[in-house]
Amino acid sequence: MLLLSCPDQPGVVAHVADFIWRNGGNIVTAEQHTDHIDGLFFQRVEFTLDGFAVERNEIAEAFAPIAERFLMHVRVHFSDERPRLAILASKSAHCLVDLLARSAAGELRADIALIASNHADHADLAAFHGIDFHHLPVGDDPPAQDRAMTALLQSERIDRVVLARYMRILSPDFVDTFPNRIINIHHSFLPAFVGAKPYRQASERGVKLIGATAHYVTADLDQGPIIDQDVTRVSHRDDVEALARRGRDLEVIVLARAVEADLENRVLVWGHRTIVFH
Repeated sequence: MLLLSCPDQPGVVAHVADFIWRNGGNIVTAEQHTDHIDGLFFQRVEFTLDGFAVERNEIAEAFAPIAERFLMHVRVHFSDERPRLAILASKSAHCLVDLLARSAAGELRADIALIASNHADHADLAAFHGIDFHHLPVGDDPPAQDRAMTALLQSERIDRVVLARYMRILSPDFVDTFPNRIINIHHSFLPAFVGAKPYRQASERGVKLIGATAHYVTADLDQGPIIDQDVTRVSHRDDVEALARRGRDLEVIVLARAVEADLENRVLVWGHRTIVFH
C-alpha cells in the first residue's frame, strides 16, 4: 500500500492510480482527505501485487518520479509485514491483558517480542503467553533505567512500542529513537488533565465526562499527535475510584483501536495532528 501526503493539486489521484494500473496492480481500497485550510492532500491506497510489474523492494524507487513531481511524502507498506512490538507496563495490567488477548486471537498485525516493566508484577502473565519478560527497576537512577530500556528495545530490533499504562516519563533520547512509533494510553480526554493523576483532577473539577486518549509520544508530556479518543458520562456520585474503574474500560478500547490503526498503517502524522483512515 501507499500512504502519501502532498500539497493539494490537480492530477495526484490520477497519477497514483495510473502508476498502479500500468504496472498491473488492482486497487482494493482508496481513501483520501483534503485539508482545505492548509491546502494539503492525504491518501491511503491499498492494491494487490499479484502479477505486479515492479518488484516489491523496488516500488518506492519506481514511484519516486511521481513523488518528486507532486512534492509527496510517501511510505510504502506491505500487508504481510509483521512489526516487532514491545509492550511496556507498570503495575496496572488491564491494557496489557487486553492486548495479549487480542494478539492470541490473531487480531494484531504484529509479533509481540517482549514485555518490559519497572515492576516485576507481570512476569507470570508474560510466561503464560510465552513472551519474554524484562524487569528493569528504576531504583535510585531513573536515567540509567531509561537508557537500559532503550538499549533493550534496540537490541531486540523493536519496531513499535506500546505504553500500556507504563507510568514513566520517557527521556528525549528514548523518544527520538522511536519517532512516531511509541503509542501511549493516557487516562483522560486530552488536552485536559495531563500528568499522573487525571482522575483526581477530574473529580476535583466535577466533570460530567471522563475520557481516554491514545497518542504518539513526543518529548512534550501528553502532547503528542492523538490517534484515538473516547468518553463516558459520569456524575457527582462517582468518586475518584469510581472514575478510575469506569475509565479503565475506556483505556482498553481506545488503546486497542489506536494500536490496530497504527499496525494496519492507517495513520498519517501531520505536525501535531493525525489523519486516521478507516
